[in-house]
Amino acid sequence: MALIVQKYGGTSVANADRIRNLASRVGRFKKKGHQIVVVVSAMSGETNRLIALAHEVTPTPDPRELDVIISTGEQVTIGLTCLALHELGFKAKSYTGSQVRILTDESHGKARIIDIDGHNMQKDLDDGYVVVVAGFQGCDAKGNITTLGRGGSDTTGVALAAALKADECQIYTDVDGVYTTDPRVVPEARRLDRITFEEMLELASQGSKVLQTRSVEFAGKHKVKLRVLSSFQEVGEGTLITFEEDSKDDNMEEPLISGIAFNRDEAKVTILGVPDTPGIAYQVLGPVADANIDVDMIIQNQGADGTTDITFTVHKNEMNKALEILRNKVQPLIHAREIKGDDNIAKISVVGVGMRSHVGVASQMFRTLSEEGINIQMISTSEIKIAVVIEEKYMELAVRTLHQAFELEET
Repeated sequence: MALIVQKYGGTSVANADRIRNLASRVGRFKKKGHQIVVVVSAMSGETNRLIALAHEVTPTPDPRELDVIISTGEQVTIGLTCLALHELGFKAKSYTGSQVRILTDESHGKARIIDIDGHNMQKDLDDGYVVVVAGFQGCDAKGNITTLGRGGSDTTGVALAAALKADECQIYTDVDGVYTTDPRVVPEARRLDRITFEEMLELASQGSKVLQTRSVEFAGKHKVKLRVLSSFQEVGEGTLITFEEDSKDDNMEEPLISGIAFNRDEAKVTILGVPDTPGIAYQVLGPVADANIDVDMIIQNQGADGTTDITFTVHKNEMNKALEILRNKVQPLIHAREIKGDDNIAKISVVGVGMRSHVGVASQMFRTLSEEGINIQMISTSEIKIAVVIEEKYMELAVRTLHQAFELEET
């Protein structure tokens, strides 16, 4: 008997039929003697509907009240899921994030989990219940409802698995695992049997939509065994996300590249002609960080006239906010020559632990893009990743040619 946490996304609970299918799948695990915790998202499109409804009332919803509104989507789903399990003859009990006592900080809309009290859930599991928990939500120390941000149900699932010391956390989604890249862009993309946490974290942070970045971070930190599966297929092993030392048990040598991620949702901000003095990067980026704007790639180039240029990327939706801050708060202090933004970019990243022991990955990537006439605007690297910013219109071409160049369709 194992304790398994199963997380189901919005497409898996999109309507009553799919919720009944979910209940049938859970029931099969329960009949095998497993203890099951089910984490569910809101029905597909429901969170967007609730956000739009709030914005019909006011263009700037209060963050606390917005969390109260959008958390109701998951509350509906946990109730429906329990009803479906009851119809199949299983004992099931629903929990909101507050009822579990998923304690978070006070950052409404992007709260971080501090602690989870698993005592009541474990008691129900021992009593034969299927425990059904609302993903995406928790509560702060004052009892206020908080939400974890987009994709937060993945984080809920992993966090519950860690708190309950589950044998495995299974993430059910609309794909049957992690692929070398998005099959909608490259039909020859191959499903991976396994991938390391490091690689999955890089792919998630660079734009892969299969798992939310924070959930992968949490799983790696707390040693939670993670598996990605399809909620629409009855059989299949999916993709196991494991540790590098474990993956070497079954492979003589790691593949050079495991996957290619891409992201259309970033924009580039450039500050030209700023003083080349100590602390200038902080003067530029500090106010941006204070506005809770996440900065991704950063480059700084020294000019011939004693000045420097700084370029960084932010989410596309936050480009105008970043430009406003720089023009109103930063430019008057540092007397930058020009500040400009560009939201017609895309980021392409190749990821693989094999880079640690192989050379020439960067040169092969750059040569491949050059042969297609694709100009590289920015470059960022880590031990197992190389990311470039290019013009958005070349994104799909770049992904296809790189996938072929690194022979990722090969088994």
